[in-house]
Amino acid sequence: MVAEREKPMPDGEVTAWLQQNLPKWHLENNWIRRTYKTNSWKGTVMVIGAVGHLAEAAWHHPDITASYAWVEVRLMTHTAKGITSKDLELAKKIEEVIQWQPGTEGRGLEGTPASDMRFAYIKYD
Repeated sequence: MVAEREKPMPDGEVTAWLQQNLPKWHLENNWIRRTYKTNSWKGTVMVIGAVGHLAEAAWHHPDITASYAWVEVRLMTHTAKGITSKDLELAKKIEEVIQWQPGTEGRGLEGTPASDMRFAYIKYD
């Protein structure tokens, strides 16, 4: 028995969901996209690694473009040739992990020193 192919969500529905839940992400050419700015290559590699881990665990794989101080993540369900709930759920998890800031939730995980650029890696929104 062959599974039925997922149907892509209408663009308007995707855009409305993104505006409500992930305003830094946008729909463009059948992909949802987000660019993360970093402070250096070290931060760029760390973002790529985190996105890679989440995508592999979710069994859903993004396209990633990177340079010295930025990473662009693009998601689309290839079998649907558009955006499905898989893309939105993975984008939400990526955003949660990449934008998490130590030191904002208690005293145990204080984060890297903000005053010392040797330890900076993400430029938080």
